[in-house]
Amino acid sequence: MSKTLYVGNLSWGTTEEKVRELFGQYGPVLSLRWITDRETGRFRGFCFVEMDNANADKAIHALNGFECDGRALRVNVAEERQERRGGRGGNVGSGRDGGGGGRRRSGGYRDRDRDRDDRDSSW
Repeated sequence: MSKTLYVGNLSWGTTEEKVRELFGQYGPVLSLRWITDRETGRFRGFCFVEMDNANADKAIHALNGFECDGRALRVNVAEERQERRGGRGGNVGSGRDGGGGGRRRSGGYRDRDRDRDDRDSSW
């Protein structure tokens, strides 16, 4: 059996080869998934390493908190990915930025009410 490990807090300068070498000290790395941003292709600072159970436990014990490229690694057993709902939600793509507010220069109730004050108010 194998375990998939979450490896977080990696420096953007860290390479896949360095991670593979680091975890390889504790046993064969069965797979490594390097996570990049969908839009920019830039590394997101975490990856997943798959190792057999015994070696994964050794790697977690040795490397969680280990400093790599000036950052303390976070290494633990990866959680199952939760089902994501489709779409992006919110106002994405609606053409509106959700802003608002500000002072109106003209129009609206204030101008209408001001005109009403000038008239005979006998209604």
